[in-house]
Amino acid sequence: MTTTADIADQLLADAAALDQEIAEIDMLVAQARTEAGHHQTRRSVASDKLTKLAETASTQDVMDLATQVVTLTRRSALMDAQLEILEGKRRSITRLQETIRASAEKVGSASSDGPGAVDGATDAPSEGPTETPDPGASPQALSMVVLSAQEDLRREIARNMHDGPAQSLTNIVLQAEIVERLVSRDPSAATGELRQLVAMVQQTLEATKTFIFDVRPMVLDDLGLVPTLRRSARDRGRRAGVTVDFESIGVDRRLDVDSESALFRIADEALGGFLNRKPDRMSVGIDWGDSLVITIRAERTPASVPALDLPPEGEAALPALVTMMAERRTKHAEAVEAAEDAAAVKLPAKLARDLEQRAATLGIDLEIGGRGGSVRLMVPVSTGIEVPATV
Repeated sequence: MTTTADIADQLLADAAALDQEIAEIDMLVAQARTEAGHHQTRRSVASDKLTKLAETASTQDVMDLATQVVTLTRRSALMDAQLEILEGKRRSITRLQETIRASAEKVGSASSDGPGAVDGATDAPSEGPTETPDPGASPQALSMVVLSAQEDLRREIARNMHDGPAQSLTNIVLQAEIVERLVSRDPSAATGELRQLVAMVQQTLEATKTFIFDVRPMVLDDLGLVPTLRRSARDRGRRAGVTVDFESIGVDRRLDVDSESALFRIADEALGGFLNRKPDRMSVGIDWGDSLVITIRAERTPASVPALDLPPEGEAALPALVTMMAERRTKHAEAVEAAEDAAAVKLPAKLARDLEQRAATLGIDLEIGGRGGSVRLMVPVSTGIEVPATV
């Protein structure tokens, strides 16, 4: 017979067992950082030396130096990728450990309300009120929904990985092979191809970091909601060619992990949806008070409508002239309204519905206003850890 207390103890033991794995990853991360720094330094020195000696040194020296640069570039890229993987794995294990400990606390609190057995079906029921399962809840259906969502996520990650970093790494390998062939035939031409190889490695590294940020931004766990949204607004705006104004009013606070993740995901997807519509201006505002309010606005300058050249209303005029001026004013107002509607930056209908449904499920107030050109998120902030101003 397994009691809830036994389950709580086992969960705590499992969480404690993860400490050793986290420590091992920390050691590997430190080693990878040191090794990556060494490779980067050596590659920079060799690349600079190759550029300076390409025209004066002997062919054999240039060949040897170019081969060294190619090798160091490969090693540097591999070490950077390994470092990113290790850091992501450490954060995943840390979150798993926190989840296990939270589950242990819940099981422990349940056991303190009254002893019970998990596998003891023959035991007599305990006295007192018991919770009646929700007849509408189906564990099997819920499991299927979760599994389906996980598969969709894996499919999306695999597709993005194949189309992005994996394709870029393939191109790097091909470029490295070109450099190797040119080193023995035409060292001067190999120098130019080598520079292109280095540029490709740097671009791939940036693309990989962007991919990791889109999957799960590590800065969200480290620094919180405001720095993560600021970086997302800057990077998304840069890629879209739109300047995104960002402002946070009040003292930043750290919320619980689930709240920060939910708010960031909804705000980030709204930001991306607006930017895909190519607005002229965008802004993200965060207001910290009793409630946290995040406002995202997208604007486009409407087409100009010629002003009316009519006398002020109320002046004495013939009835027919009054009627004509009223009709012209009505048409002018309709033209202005049509121009503003045409300039409105609206979220795609499917995305808007999806964000509203997720916000409602998570208990976040979401309003879409401004002719569809603004999204406002609001959640109560009763408690929280203040973030120092230096962060």
